[in-house]
Amino acid sequence: MKFFETYKKQIFLLLIIFLAALAFFTTGSRGGSGPLGSAAGFIVTPLEHLSSSITSAVGQAISSLTHEQDLAEENEELRAQVALLEEENHRLSLYEEENERLSSLLDLAQKYPAYETTGAYVIAKDPGNWFDVFLIDAGWNKDVMTDMVVMAPEGVIGRITESGPIHSQVLSILDSRSSVSAMSLRTGDLGVVRGDYTLMNDGLCRMEYIDADSEIMTGDEIVTSGLSDIFPAGLTLGYVQEVVTDSNGLTKYAIIAPAVDFKHISSVLVLSDQRLRQEGQTESTLPPSSEDADASSAPQEQGGDDA
Repeated sequence: MKFFETYKKQIFLLLIIFLAALAFFTTGSRGGSGPLGSAAGFIVTPLEHLSSSITSAVGQAISSLTHEQDLAEENEELRAQVALLEEENHRLSLYEEENERLSSLLDLAQKYPAYETTGAYVIAKDPGNWFDVFLIDAGWNKDVMTDMVVMAPEGVIGRITESGPIHSQVLSILDSRSSVSAMSLRTGDLGVVRGDYTLMNDGLCRMEYIDADSEIMTGDEIVTSGLSDIFPAGLTLGYVQEVVTDSNGLTKYAIIAPAVDFKHISSVLVLSDQRLRQEGQTESTLPPSSEDADASSAPQEQGGDDA
């Protein structure tokens, strides 16, 4: 037993060599039907079947592994293609949304033919969720000046408070420093829409100084009244969400939900009064009248007596 354990590998090797030689011998003399051929066939045939089964199983396993690897690579390629298509689809959706918004701004510009309009993109904003103060990429280079009105397709955003060479600052109606003369489109009741620091956290503002006898109610559209040198009449500011009577009982105020989505502003339209600009240019470029010219060319009289 110790001998077998010691020379186990050699014994198996000799056995394999013997069986291989026997298989070769029996294959060469398979036509014989002698006792030796029968005995060899009895021994070798099961080995041939076993070898064939092992070879077939190994081949199938290798083929299966190769197929799985091919499928894995194909799936990875398909995933990459799907990711690219999803990214492209998302990009096209953004382009489509931007085109729709620009078309809306163009339609808005056509509603105010008396005003020159300038399109601009938002390039920066104050921290926070709401667009209370932000910058646009238009300034003196596009004739954008202080106190020009800033619009979105839905309604008023605010006004220009600072203008620079290539950018301008916008103060929205949500900001507590903002104040716009307003009225109810349905009833004509007047008031002032102001930004409110506490309401701004909810994206709201308030309309103050409403007469106690006014018939303003929830759902009314609030527009600019035109009682301003900045905002023309009839621009949508928002809609009444709630009406509250002041403690003195003499006035009311209303909570206003702005028409503009102040969480998502990407492009704006700046309005400037073309007629006022033309009037200003006309006054500055008119030649002096004949009386003024004569007065300016006449010699001045020297006053006083000689000493």
